[in-house]
Amino acid sequence: MYYYKYEEFVDDVEILYTSAKVFEPDIILAVARGGVTLGHFLAERFKIRALYTLNSIHYDDTKKLDTVEVFNIPNLPANKKVLIVDDIVDSGESLEEIIKILKQKFPKTTFKTGVLFYKKDAIFTPDFKVKEAHDWIEFFWTIS
Repeated sequence: MYYYKYEEFVDDVEILYTSAKVFEPDIILAVARGGVTLGHFLAERFKIRALYTLNSIHYDDTKKLDTVEVFNIPNLPANKKVLIVDDIVDSGESLEEIIKILKQKFPKTTFKTGVLFYKKDAIFTPDFKVKEAHDWIEFFWTIS
């Protein structure tokens, strides 16, 4: 297990911001719960007040579930650029499903994804990523 510290997070937010700023997002859409802290920090860094969240459940604690549930989808405006952020792409199934649903629901909106950690063997590759994950990650915001 790898413990992800606040100080490392602050540095990684800057790395993600620097790579994602070429996209010039209008909206940050954080995947709750793991992406909420990242979404807040990136919204501050981009000076974007349009910070939205949606929920996705694909894990029960450390156990991967057979389905991906996506709910609480906000009403996004058309013709905007939305940066979807989450803490990690593990299998990639969650973000793949989220993108599929959002593109169907909002066909005139442009979506890109950004994460702190990703796994190379995931079925979904985020547009912007910081580090490759090799172990289970315990984030500083996780209360045990």
